[in-house]
Amino acid sequence: MDTFIFALNAVLPIILLIGLGYVLKLTGFINENFLDIANKLVFRIALPALLFFNIYSVSGLEDINWSVMLYAAIGIIILLIIGLIFAKIFIKDPKQKGVIVQTTLRANFAIIGIPLAESIGGAPAVANVALIALVGIPLMSGISVIVLSLAVHDKTLGNPIKMALLKVIKNPLIIGVGIGLFALWIRTFIPIDPTTNELVFSLQNNLKFLYVPIKWLGQITSPLALIVLGATFKFNIIRGLKKQIILGTFLRSIIAPLVTLGLAVILAQNTRLFNFDNNVYPALISLFGSPTAITNAVMVREMHSDENLSVQLVVSTTIASIVTIFAIVVIFRSLGLI
Repeated sequence: MDTFIFALNAVLPIILLIGLGYVLKLTGFINENFLDIANKLVFRIALPALLFFNIYSVSGLEDINWSVMLYAAIGIIILLIIGLIFAKIFIKDPKQKGVIVQTTLRANFAIIGIPLAESIGGAPAVANVALIALVGIPLMSGISVIVLSLAVHDKTLGNPIKMALLKVIKNPLIIGVGIGLFALWIRTFIPIDPTTNELVFSLQNNLKFLYVPIKWLGQITSPLALIVLGATFKFNIIRGLKKQIILGTFLRSIIAPLVTLGLAVILAQNTRLFNFDNNVYPALISLFGSPTAITNAVMVREMHSDENLSVQLVVSTTIASIVTIFAIVVIFRSLGLI
């Protein structure tokens, strides 16, 4: 019963805020203009602030678990291979092949993953999420651009490698994590006051006027992002896409967490390379257990692929993830891993 309650407490806050967003949009309390502005606020300002804050809150570079970043990359590559195999076998339309692969490997890491990890493991888990973001976001975004571009063979899109690199470099989340790591590195050169056993200079003590707003921005991220996600849902079923929707949802919601999280547990228990504890698994669950990214549809439209399928998969994988994430949390809690 304790495990069941723990899982409910981890998942229900996310469901309730997504539901609130849907109701607010349905009743006209918020409109498309608000959603557009709120999306930009979350993605360009609040999320980078949250990731920076959690990286900066780590005591030092020596406390960073680099094996988490390594496994995030391995897991994403595994999902890429799985997506490519299934798309090759079951999907005929080139414009849909790339969408299926993208759905399989690209998680709604920022909007659902971060609040999920925080709900399961608190601030220490979010610090690991920030580390995963440094590897996961560039890989997921870059690979998605390349796969979508190669799938449609549209030369007007330009060089896919160049496009992928530009998307990574300009990503505000990568910038937030990068600045956080740079701040940690700078901190290694700052001496410690022997009387207080604290750094002689720090943001929280010497630049509190800057530290506090960054902290506040981070605190609004999860609730606002989830409300906006719920408000963007549109439950219109498009005919002719049933097979593709079922396949994409199956790959992202069942196969992705089953393979990657299962392998993570096996490697952590049988090798010394991967040092995973109860602060790491919530971050891995947030990456591999989350539904597909809500920004997929925007990228798909830019890459001249099947936008309708992508939109449907965002909704279907999000709904399916309510059940699968709950099951994952129950299993990991029962095993004593979270």
